[in-house]
Amino acid sequence: MRILYIYCHPLPESFHAAIRKKVLSALTEAGHDVDILDLYAERFDPVLSQEGRRHYHDIARNQLGLESYIARLTSADVIILQFPTWCFGPPAMLKGFLDRMIMPGVAFDLSDPSHVRPTLRNIKRIIGIVTYGRPRYMALWMSDPPRKIVKRYLRWFTGGSARADYYALYHLNVASEPRRMAFMEKVERAMRRL
Repeated sequence: MRILYIYCHPLPESFHAAIRKKVLSALTEAGHDVDILDLYAERFDPVLSQEGRRHYHDIARNQLGLESYIARLTSADVIILQFPTWCFGPPAMLKGFLDRMIMPGVAFDLSDPSHVRPTLRNIKRIIGIVTYGRPRYMALWMSDPPRKIVKRYLRWFTGGSARADYYALYHLNVASEPRRMAFMEKVERAMRRL
């Protein structure tokens, strides 16, 4: 399968970097074609500029400068999003990526505003690999926006047909080494079975 692996963490020595290494190894060994989109390493510009917002609904102009990212998104069978949760949401870099990429002509057809239609039907599977600094009950109290982004919001743009899986490690800030390793192994096993 063609996998677009959207990775969002600024530190190369992070726990997320260790997870990524395991996941990439598992996906490669399973024979998948993996396109890693490291938002920080690629210096993706997450800012929806004044000009970008002005032309957001104009499909003849809204994709200018984003063509390579759009091609990567629209040619993938699977999207993996790996990120930490900050302030009970995705990092600004990832939120900005979604703000800029989930647009008319790419993720949905807005030609009839009263009947918006999803267009990312190429995506058959969405996977979230997410860590939280706080315990799960606090994320639930805040309605767990990252989980909803992966399992509901993004899935809608596939026509609701994509399978959405979510792997979360809550309370990372106090997680023991065995608990961290168990999470990494769980994710690695799941990627080998993909």
